[in-house]
Amino acid sequence: MKDFLLEIGTEEMPARFVGPALDQLKELTEGVLKEKRIGFKSVRSVGTPRRLAVYVDGLADSQQSLLKEVKGPALKVAYNQAGEPTPAALGFAKSQGVDISGLVVKTVGPVEYVFARKSEEGRPTGEVLQEMCPALVTGLHFPKPMRWGDLEFRFARPIRWMLALYGGDLVSFRLAGLDSGRITYGHRFLSSGPLIIGSPREYFDRLGDAFVIVDPDKRKETVMGQVLAVAGAEKGRVEMDEDLLDEVTNLVEYPTAFAGSFDPSYLRVPKEVLITAMKEHQRYFPVTRDGSLMPRFIGVRNGTEKHIGTVRAGNEKVLRARLADAAFFWDEDLKTPLADRVPSLKKIVWQESLGSVYDKAERIVSLASFIGEMLNIGDKVQKAVKRAAMLAKADLVSNMVYEFPELQGVMGREYALKSGEDRDVAEGIFEHYLPRFAGDVLPASMVGRVLSLAEKFDTLAGCFAVNIQPTGSQDPYALRRQAMGVCNIILDGGLALSLGEVIARAYQGYGGMSLKAGLDSVAGDLEEFFRQRIRGLLTDRGFAYDIIDAVLAGGVDDILGVLKRVEALACFRRETAFDAVITAYSRANNLSKKYDRTDVSPQLFQHQAEKELYEALAGVRQKVAELLDMRDYQGVLRQVALLRGPVDSFFDAVMVMVDNEKVRDNRLALLKSVAVLARPLADLSRIVVAG
Repeated sequence: MKDFLLEIGTEEMPARFVGPALDQLKELTEGVLKEKRIGFKSVRSVGTPRRLAVYVDGLADSQQSLLKEVKGPALKVAYNQAGEPTPAALGFAKSQGVDISGLVVKTVGPVEYVFARKSEEGRPTGEVLQEMCPALVTGLHFPKPMRWGDLEFRFARPIRWMLALYGGDLVSFRLAGLDSGRITYGHRFLSSGPLIIGSPREYFDRLGDAFVIVDPDKRKETVMGQVLAVAGAEKGRVEMDEDLLDEVTNLVEYPTAFAGSFDPSYLRVPKEVLITAMKEHQRYFPVTRDGSLMPRFIGVRNGTEKHIGTVRAGNEKVLRARLADAAFFWDEDLKTPLADRVPSLKKIVWQESLGSVYDKAERIVSLASFIGEMLNIGDKVQKAVKRAAMLAKADLVSNMVYEFPELQGVMGREYALKSGEDRDVAEGIFEHYLPRFAGDVLPASMVGRVLSLAEKFDTLAGCFAVNIQPTGSQDPYALRRQAMGVCNIILDGGLALSLGEVIARAYQGYGGMSLKAGLDSVAGDLEEFFRQRIRGLLTDRGFAYDIIDAVLAGGVDDILGVLKRVEALACFRRETAFDAVITAYSRANNLSKKYDRTDVSPQLFQHQAEKELYEALAGVRQKVAELLDMRDYQGVLRQVALLRGPVDSFFDAVMVMVDNEKVRDNRLALLKSVAVLARPLADLSRIVVAG
């Protein structure tokens, strides 16, 4: 057994390409080795911005031999009555390269067939690797691949070398105008000339000596340790941002962290602005002390500590320019109260068919007020909702948000406070964008929840009204995220809303515009859209699929109610009374499922069991209505369980499908009344009962 190494050397790749490419390379290598029947101990992928490599430990010397059987014609077709092979058998044996005497008979189902049994000897691993290596390289995919020179081949960045070794042997292949070899390269500036690698086991040490930490996990650990150590030396601390840490790790080959500083006068600017400038634009780690931002930052250079003072000065100069711009924008923006910026929103097109951002702001004011009334939030909160709704988009025309778009909402809150707005209004402005991405925090205040719901419902209704809906790979308006945000806000806040009523009101807000779909179409499409989001959300929470399907069949108009009904049904399933509910429902539903009427005439009863079921149903129905109003869904199920006995007695004493049409229909109506009793909670026919 030998180790195998493949390294693809490139020009510097974007940091965001490196991690996914390494994951692909590992998965692809494992898959191909298994497909080729070559045993191995382990596979790991490593890399830097200049290289992607895969290392296979303990690769077998050859493929495993393969014994396979190929199905041929049926036995009765392959041989005649005298047992002699027919042309069909002879042709099959010839096509498979086996002697006719080598055919075997096997039974598949009720039919006997002839099979050709063939043995395929395993080839030497080195020979297979020559075919495999090009496939590993071409099998990688990138968000934006590029071509170079006159080649048609595409990759993340131009490939400059390829190293391929199986033990001490070179794996020869040619791709993208290059031949594989034993050569790799160290750090672009700290190492000179090519490095000749004799075997895969030399790889890591040789690159380490050439100032390349090729293992991304080790490099990440080095970056984090250095950053925390430098922050400690500055008597501060760093809140480790995993995304930033991953990006910095994949920007360097040999990291060295250093501390830099900026003028403390810039601390008058909101810390979110300073942090954004440091993280998003310069990839620095901000330093805090006791929760407050310090006029310090930590950068990571791609190199050693040599000339670190020059590096620090250069980075400080670049950051100084960014912070000077931010301070200028801050000072300029404060000269105009936030409310005075609202009219300027008329100049910004939100969507070409759906008007300006100002139009959207007006719709949000109206829709937020409607949602507030539905939730009965009170006059004080309602007043804050209306004010925040009108100001929510005003920061989009500020200098700061124009320069730092990721700060929309954040700057709206700051400018609102500086303009003398109430804190509830300011927080609502910030929170109406939440959640901004999967896993983001949800609005904490009622003002923020109402505004966020209004903003998202307005977007969803408008986009669906002009036939902008997500496809398999396209969702430019992030409508899936918007709908998930609605669901999570409602569930997190325990908000009882009618989905249909809010969608209708949101649609009405677009009155006067040229829409491509009517309200019924939009409402139906959005209901199904939300149903899919809710199904995924409930599945992620671990609920059984049949319970989810049963409850969703009852409608999704009340999203909070959907969750409560699923929880109740899942909990009740563990009770002994659950079998009684399903039995009572099933016996009633099986006969009446194609019958629609529920109007029962007691004067048509001919048996005491009919009367007893009718009276029991009347009492249970009244109690069920009360329990539904109280959202006591387990109580509803317990009431339905009480009908098990009367239903059983009914079927023991009564023949439903009698010749008398009026009596038959009356009995079916009685059973239908039992079957629909739990329908507001769930469609119990979708519950899977273990056999």
